Amino acid sequence: MTTKEQIVENWLPRYTGTPVEEFGSYILLTNFVNYVTMFAEKFEVEIKGQGRAMQTATANDITIINFGMGSPMAATVMDLLSAISPKAVLFLGKCGGLKKTQVGDLILPIAAIRGEGTSDDYMPAEIPALPSFRLQSTVSASIAKHKLDYWTGTVYTTNRRIWEHDDTFKEYLRDIRAMAIDMETATIFIVGFANSIPHGALLLVSDNPLVPEGVKTEESDKKVTNDYVKRHLEIGIDSLTELARSGESVKHLRFES
Repeated sequence: MTTKEQIVENWLPRYTGTPVEEFGSYILLTNFVNYVTMFAEKFEVEIKGQGRAMQTATANDITIINFGMGSPMAATVMDLLSAISPKAVLFLGKCGGLKKTQVGDLILPIAAIRGEGTSDDYMPAEIPALPSFRLQSTVSASIAKHKLDYWTGTVYTTNRRIWEHDDTFKEYLRDIRAMAIDMETATIFIVGFANSIPHGALLLVSDNPLVPEGVKTEESDKKVTNDYVKRHLEIGIDSLTELARSGESVKHLRFES
C-alpha cells in the first residue's frame, strides 16, 4: 500500500470489523460503547467490531462508531473515515463544564481551542478549529424539537487526562473563557477539515472539574449515563436523520489543497 487511499480503505474495516460498503453516509462518533449498544437496541441491528479497536452499528444510513478516547484516536477515526467520504460526522462527546453549566447540560460548540497538539500534525496552529455551520444549525433545531436548551461557546481540547489537581492549569482555563474542556473536539474539527469531511459536535456536560466537589467519580458518571445519555443520543440521531431527509449538503466551506 503506497497511498493514503489504499491504507484507509484497508484499515477502516480492520479497526471496526465493518466492511467499507456497509457504512452509512452519516456518522455519529462517540467515546463510549454504551452509546453503540443503545443505538443497536433502538434499531435492532448488530454491533460489529467486538474485540476490535472500534465498534459500530448501522441503521437508516447512519453508522455510530465508538472510537475510544483522546485526540490521537479522534484523528485516527477521522482519517479512516476519508475512505467513505461521509456526508456528515457528528461527535457526541462528554465534557467538563467550566462556567455556569450544570451536569446534564448540552453544549453546541462554535469553535475549539487546539490545546491537544495532535491537530498540529494536520494544519498550522493559526488555522482555527471550527465546525460545519449547517450541521450545527441542524443540531440546534433538533435540540429545540426536544424542548431543550443549550450553551454555546468554545471548548478547550487537551491531551491531559488528569489535571483537576493543577491550580495553575485551572486558572489558565478561567483566563481563556472556555465554556468546556474535552479531549477530542478540536482534533475532530481540524482533521475533518483536512480530510474535507463535514463535521460538528454536541457535548454533554458530565462534570464540573474546576471545583473539588464537581470532579467526576464512578458514581457521578453512572448518574450521567442513566439520566442524560439516551436523550444525547436521540438528538444526534434526529439531527442526522433530518439532514438525510432534507438531502441538503452540509459543506459550507471550500476545501482546497
